[in-house]
Amino acid sequence: MHRIFTFAMPRGMRPESRPERNLSVRPVPLARAVHFLPMRMTTLPMPPRCPEAALAAPAESLTKLSGTPGCEDQRFLLRAFHSFAEAAASLEQSYGTLRAEVERLRRELAESNSDLARSSEENRRIRMHLDRILEGLPCGVLVAGADGLISMANPEALRLLGQHAGSAPLSSIAQLPARVSDLLEQCRRLGTEQELEARGPAESSRWLSARHASIPEESDRASIFILRDISERKRLEQAEDRARRDQALAEMSAILAHEIRNPLGSLELFAGLLAESTLEAEAGLWVEHIQAGLRTLAATVNNVLQFHSMPSPQRAPVDLGALLDWAGQFLAPLARQSKITLSVQNGARGVLLADRHCLEQVLLNLVLNAVRAMPNGGWIEIAGRTIPQNSAVELVVSDTGPGITPADLPEIFKPGFSRRPGSPGLGLSVCRKIVEQHLGTIRAANRIQGGAAITVVFPLSTCSLKGIPA
Repeated sequence: MHRIFTFAMPRGMRPESRPERNLSVRPVPLARAVHFLPMRMTTLPMPPRCPEAALAAPAESLTKLSGTPGCEDQRFLLRAFHSFAEAAASLEQSYGTLRAEVERLRRELAESNSDLARSSEENRRIRMHLDRILEGLPCGVLVAGADGLISMANPEALRLLGQHAGSAPLSSIAQLPARVSDLLEQCRRLGTEQELEARGPAESSRWLSARHASIPEESDRASIFILRDISERKRLEQAEDRARRDQALAEMSAILAHEIRNPLGSLELFAGLLAESTLEAEAGLWVEHIQAGLRTLAATVNNVLQFHSMPSPQRAPVDLGALLDWAGQFLAPLARQSKITLSVQNGARGVLLADRHCLEQVLLNLVLNAVRAMPNGGWIEIAGRTIPQNSAVELVVSDTGPGITPADLPEIFKPGFSRRPGSPGLGLSVCRKIVEQHLGTIRAANRIQGGAAITVVFPLSTCSLKGIPA
């Protein structure tokens, strides 16, 4: 709606008759200056010509002013001010409601931010906890995508895959050796645990086991590989297999050895009777050869029995000096037959609680090894001496043979090791078992003059040393 306002000229003055000087008169303002309402005002200021009662009761004021001449404009303004006041009051109420809603939303946002911060901190702690668990796991964890890119690998996985401090960062399965990448691919394809034996040029076999688990929620179908070093388990399995084979071999060997030992004892008895009888010189020489062969055969049978079914030693006081004298007499015929000079240096003075038969077996094996190492003859010495300061006795068997190669020195006491064709390689391993049963030590070395020397040391108590005060 548009209203047209007209302005009256003073009576008696027409526009064309207005003096020219009136053009310079400043025009009279038609309305008062507009006053801006304060934000919280609920009413508007009224013009001073309006009655005060109109402000208090607008409807009544409008009625009173209806008959008043010249107040039509005032009534219109009063209605407008009244409508504006109502709109301002409604706007202020809406603004208050809006401020309350904003305050409520602000509190909710603050609470949400606080909850989010707590959740983020909790997630960080959980992530750190899981990272520590992954770093401390005894198995390797490797996470890779379908494209082969590695997104995570814990320290154990890097170690098992051969990644060291100076190695290039592992970012893809393609960087791994072909055998390892094939193992992971086969594990992924078959979904079962796969094993791989890795043998380095200067290390023993190492076995690697891999398991696979997919993550279907991932868009690229990432895979988790669990890696384990199963070398120890494999060694135990191999040891169990060897133990079963050894047990079967021991049972068979024990049966054969007992079957051979019975007639062998009779042969040794009759050979001894022949040696004591009055025979010609040539016949006596033949008997000595028979006795030497029987001793060698008896030593082999004893080695088999001692190795595969080592009995507990039957301990009794053994005079070590008397033992060395017996060894010299018993082994003399074998030495003469092999064109070997046998020397006994008996300086041992002591009594050892031991199984005499086992100690005889040790000396017999050591001398037989020396004889076999010198097929063209040579020199063997059996020496014994007491070490009072260590309460021990030392027995040494030396020879003038070719000696022992440095590579063979750590191996000669292992079962089955032998450089002689056809030998079972049990003699020195049996010697080591017997010596260890008597709490002694045995070692091998090469002599400066040439040849080899095997040294056996048995502990003695001070009260058992003859001629040495306790």
